[in-house]
Amino acid sequence: MNTLTDEDLMQKVSYGDLDMLKVLFERHHKHIFNFLYKMSGDKMLSEDLTQDVFYKVMQYRASYNNGKFVSWLFTIARNSLKTHYTRTKEQHDDIKLEGHQLIEKQSNEQEEYSHLQIALNKLKTSDRELLILNRFQEIKYAELAEIKGSTPGAIKTKVNRALQKLRTIYFENI
Repeated sequence: MNTLTDEDLMQKVSYGDLDMLKVLFERHHKHIFNFLYKMSGDKMLSEDLTQDVFYKVMQYRASYNNGKFVSWLFTIARNSLKTHYTRTKEQHDDIKLEGHQLIEKQSNEQEEYSHLQIALNKLKTSDRELLILNRFQEIKYAELAEIKGSTPGAIKTKVNRALQKLRTIYFENI
């Protein structure tokens, strides 16, 4: 199974071999959870939405059109988070971090991470999403363009602008 690409595995899933979904889940559930957690700041919500994403992969497997699997998967994750916020009427930009308060005895690494997470949360949702997908989840510009419905050049520009905003916010607080 390790030799099959994500696209090959998803093709098998789309034809009804649901056992292959377990392999895709093992490969990608941590990435989806991390993305959702960095976007929402809510661990329980991120766990629930991660399960929902893979349920939707199974449910909508027939709609998979042999494209890049990771792009399709993160599109489902983005839409699931957006749907959650729409249904619960929560605001994306008012996300508060839970459990990221600084304690005097934290190590410098933990403190730097907390500063980074706080700075990320001050960005607009669209900028935060781009940075999380590109820098933390290591999704390439071409795949991001597919997810966002844009061009790789435009995405690269948006990521660079979001990085500049993040740097400004991060260094204001240090």
